[in-house]
Amino acid sequence: MAFDRLTYEKAEHAIKQRRFSADNRLAERMNEIGTKIPEINQIINTLSQTSIELSKLIIRKETDFSKNFNKIKEQNLHGQAMIKQLLVQNNYPENYLEPIYTCPDCRDKGYINGERCSCFNKLLTRFAVEKLNSEANMPECDFEHFSLDYYKGTSNPNCPDCHRKMTENLAFCKHYAQNFSLKSDSLFILGQTGIGKTHISLSIAKEVSEKGYTVAYGSLLNYLRIIEKEHFGRTTNSENDTLQILIDADLLILDDLGSEFQTNFYESTLYNIINTRINLGLPTIISSNLSAEELQRHYNERIISRLFSVFTTLMFFGDDIRQLKRLRNEF
Repeated sequence: MAFDRLTYEKAEHAIKQRRFSADNRLAERMNEIGTKIPEINQIINTLSQTSIELSKLIIRKETDFSKNFNKIKEQNLHGQAMIKQLLVQNNYPENYLEPIYTCPDCRDKGYINGERCSCFNKLLTRFAVEKLNSEANMPECDFEHFSLDYYKGTSNPNCPDCHRKMTENLAFCKHYAQNFSLKSDSLFILGQTGIGKTHISLSIAKEVSEKGYTVAYGSLLNYLRIIEKEHFGRTTNSENDTLQILIDADLLILDDLGSEFQTNFYESTLYNIINTRINLGLPTIISSNLSAEELQRHYNERIISRLFSVFTTLMFFGDDIRQLKRLRNEF
């Protein structure tokens, strides 16, 4: 997967900061223990000497190498055991002087045997998603500013009490965001324009991203345009693979399904995103202003079947909030 230079630099800097923090934490603990349990310092100095002796032993290539090597090894293990014993006797965990890494697999180096560690790849995806989100021009939204007052006294043939229904939807989405995990369900949010679908989706995005998950959110049409330009080589602004970024994000939110032009490339790309994320078990949130009947006319059966069988459908009802705000002079 390709990433641009700035994304790489951010990820490399983050890895270096992790390593630096781990080294600082260890140095602080070493100083603390050196003051409170000076015997441990003496043992550590002795262990340092055994390391030097081992190096000399290897260089000299003595005939009784194995015997001397095992002797030094036993001394080393005995010293480590004594350190742990002294720590426990002084009410410290026995691993108190072991470095604490953000990623124990690569020990905050970013690479394992010359290959990028999964933690490095996650950072690359996170920074690429952040860049993608910053270019999406989506509004900042949260649950606190989602008002149910606009639904009071509204009804339509499919929903006799919009306020009650939207109260249920709001509670469901709050619970979804609060309890989000990579195993969370995918959501398909349907309803006419201007009744809060985008606000709710972005409120979920805000809360989930604050938990540390990577959340890509934006207009489906904008994403498809970017992917098309990258696919056909019509852009030089980014080396990022937007399609792969959307597939890899912990949570993907696609706004306004049905607003895009109907082309074979767009339809196959949309199917690829939906189907691949389903196969990976990653949650996706998709919203649309179209009715179920309109969606069936717009998309092939492969897409429709996945949206209505795999996703949890939420129906939003109410009057256009933008028009209500204009009537109430709230803009």
